[in-house]
Amino acid sequence: MKVFKSALLEIAYILAGALIIFLLFQVTLQNSIVDGSSMEPNLMNGDRLLVSKVSYVFSEPKRGDIVIFPSPYSDGREFIKRIIGLPGETVQIVSGEVRINGTLIDEPYLVNKDTRSYPATVIPTGEYFVMGDNRPVSLDSRQGWTVKRADINGKAWLVFYPFKSFGFAPNHKFADIAAGAVLLPIFILRRQENSH
Repeated sequence: MKVFKSALLEIAYILAGALIIFLLFQVTLQNSIVDGSSMEPNLMNGDRLLVSKVSYVFSEPKRGDIVIFPSPYSDGREFIKRIIGLPGETVQIVSGEVRINGTLIDEPYLVNKDTRSYPATVIPTGEYFVMGDNRPVSLDSRQGWTVKRADINGKAWLVFYPFKSFGFAPNHKFADIAAGAVLLPIFILRRQENSH
């Protein structure tokens, strides 16, 4: 009888642990599918991503981050684009070259360039100017809309399918991705362990 109770208790602990891990992943990560070619060749149509929903708990979105947000066209879709301009900055595009506050920015991730221009525009407070990496075909902030901070669902973290694309999402600077999406759940688990 004692062995039976001990086995039941062990099973209960395993199930509780599995439930906690499942809930942590539900709270911290989101599954997303790239729909379209606007981020090629860095993210391909059909790529499946894990999106960190907690990357911006401790920090604000940065230039170069790839973010997920609802379509600005209210059509139920989800958009994935790269942050180019931050709140309050002036963005201008001259023959495809992006200037922020008059200074040309470095875009090493860019392969498919564009030659179109965009007039100097001040980005509203609390909003972000976003563009796709496949500039010639991307529907983005060049159409006259920006993304509110509250509408950013998360930061692209990991491509997990197809397997040939497996790896970290190609954020320009992604040193804080692991901290946001992996270290936080570990931190929470350790705090729970220490409280017992």
